[in-house]
Amino acid sequence: MRFSILWFAIGIAATGQCAAVPKSHVLHEKRDATTSHQWVKREQIPSSAILPMRIGLKQQNLENGHDYLMDIAHPDSPKYGKHWTAEEVIQKFAPEQKTVDAVTEWLTGFGIHSKRITHSDNRGWLAFDATTEEAEGLLHTKYHIYEHETEGHMIPACESYHLPQNIQQHIDYITPGIKLFAPQKLSRSLSSRNFSGISSPSIKIDLTTSTHSGFPPTAAGELSTCHRWITPACIRALYSVPLTSEYPAGKPRSDNALGIFESGDAYAQKDLDRFFANFTNHIPAGTHPTLASIDGGEAPEPDAFFGGGESALDLELAYPLIWPQAVTLYQTDDWYWTGWSSVAGGFNTFLDALDGSYCTYSAFGETGNDPKLDPVYPNPWTPSGYQGQFMCGVYKPANVISVSYGGQEAELPEYYQKRQCDEFMKLGLQGVSLIWASGDSGVAGPAFHQSSNGCLGSKSTIFNPTWPNKHVNPTLPSTRPTTTYPKCLANIKIPRHSCPYITNVGATKVYANHTIYEPESACNDPLGQPYRVAYSSGGGFSNFYPAPTYQQAAIDSYFANHAPSYKSFDGNENFGKDGGVYNRLGRGIPDVAANRDNIPVFSGDDFTQSGGTSASTPIFASLINRINEQRLNAGKPVLGFLNPALYANPGMLNDITNGTNPGCGTEGFSAVKGWDPVTGLGTPNYAKMLEYFMGLP
Repeated sequence: MRFSILWFAIGIAATGQCAAVPKSHVLHEKRDATTSHQWVKREQIPSSAILPMRIGLKQQNLENGHDYLMDIAHPDSPKYGKHWTAEEVIQKFAPEQKTVDAVTEWLTGFGIHSKRITHSDNRGWLAFDATTEEAEGLLHTKYHIYEHETEGHMIPACESYHLPQNIQQHIDYITPGIKLFAPQKLSRSLSSRNFSGISSPSIKIDLTTSTHSGFPPTAAGELSTCHRWITPACIRALYSVPLTSEYPAGKPRSDNALGIFESGDAYAQKDLDRFFANFTNHIPAGTHPTLASIDGGEAPEPDAFFGGGESALDLELAYPLIWPQAVTLYQTDDWYWTGWSSVAGGFNTFLDALDGSYCTYSAFGETGNDPKLDPVYPNPWTPSGYQGQFMCGVYKPANVISVSYGGQEAELPEYYQKRQCDEFMKLGLQGVSLIWASGDSGVAGPAFHQSSNGCLGSKSTIFNPTWPNKHVNPTLPSTRPTTTYPKCLANIKIPRHSCPYITNVGATKVYANHTIYEPESACNDPLGQPYRVAYSSGGGFSNFYPAPTYQQAAIDSYFANHAPSYKSFDGNENFGKDGGVYNRLGRGIPDVAANRDNIPVFSGDDFTQSGGTSASTPIFASLINRINEQRLNAGKPVLGFLNPALYANPGMLNDITNGTNPGCGTEGFSAVKGWDPVTGLGTPNYAKMLEYFMGLP
């Protein structure tokens, strides 16, 4: 039952001071006044009004999640590849039965009948409706209406609440409680989204002249021009990928489609067909992904003029590498939330659809999606939006999922990101490889109104990591509005987040007058060469997560042999201390890299040249999907979480030792021998990767 302002019609109950808190109770949560300056405390809620109460129970074993994942993902482990089922994951992390029993006994002892209490499917929380009088007596608090000064949104909340000492250890948080939020409704441009960013840089090419860099689109197999155009033939040559798929009788499996995430950007079939005809004529016209629509996501775009550049780039890079394997397209969220209004968060509705338990997962003071940061369904703003309930657990996750979307760590609260990172860990336990783009602004982020160079700190000098690891990208033409960013990024220490349970892909390039037979370099395109913005491989160190165990030796070697000249700080608690511009103790990104520049793409019924780590990511993900196909055919499990194996055997990657990723008034970091925060461990060598991974159990 939802809170309603109709309560006001009931009449306002008499206010009074809360009875003294008994000595058996302790303070559980109290709001920090600095977080509620835009909220006005209004009338006390009537005693007979109904509040929808939710109690988030303390999960078990979350602190062991990293170890569980390493146990099945590290190649030296005897349990390598023994992935868990979804039910095993739920069982392992659900609250202990003694927690459920203790909290239930406390509630029933107070007078909340057991028939009124619902236990969620994922066992993470208890729910019941209670009168305000009951809730106030249970928690020794007072509930009031709080009104947002500018949005006008009103919610029930209290300033603090108390729990019995013997119960506190079992409860994470309670709602309605101290949390105040106002759903945001902002205007924005079509096909863009705060978290996803604007489409990748591109340059429109006039095919009638065929003069751009001397490249006719029919030269699909030409390798001498790979420094100008990275065609499918160039990619295969760079990374030792056979043209003919290694599947029995050329027939792919039905259980190993590559997953690709898209949102606010839909492909057009005409664009795909033109690409296939010009570059991969062995792929039949009409080849298209299987749509997995999430909460009203729509594809394909029927009018090619409106075909999305991000989707075209992903699909036109993936299909030439995996065909005849299939693609599952996770087209996420309805037209309103992805094209007309705005949300600051991202990926929660996508994760809901892959894992039903995530819809009601309670952690870090949050249950389910965040109405302030995520889309709301049924869509309350327009009847033509998606009017169904959130889609929970409707799709089995693909074995490999490529994601070319994201934002900055500084854009979202810590609780939101940590809850998501837990889910990435759980998907890894189930054998899902999550491949994410590392970003396109070097050590910085995209410019925003508080920082023209996209950097953090009062002087805009501190490096700005990405979340989960993909920047908001620049675009051509320049007619689209810029994305809105939080006002708070310039001066305060905001937890930033680079989840260690995904594989981050940086960017490389074949430079002018070089060939595919020479080592690539880190991608770094200065302003106007050729795009209207500077563009380089996203990389650096998280200000939130420490270096994970699988990466520690590589990072130690980097600092021992190639320590940057910039000042650093140790941990987010020392953010910017003594002039430090990056976190010396943070998780490093990217993990690997692939080519991302000068990609020929048909999109929007035009021929363009595009790029970005939006290109690197589907390239790397496609190769992993091909390897999975062969492992499955050999009776072996899929690879799952990749990073421990990648760091244990970096020799299967092409080490990149040239180039930098500028930003924040610096040259950024340098690509060096071994792992570096520009290109990670290097680019794929498919033949070596296949040999190594086929040798694992």
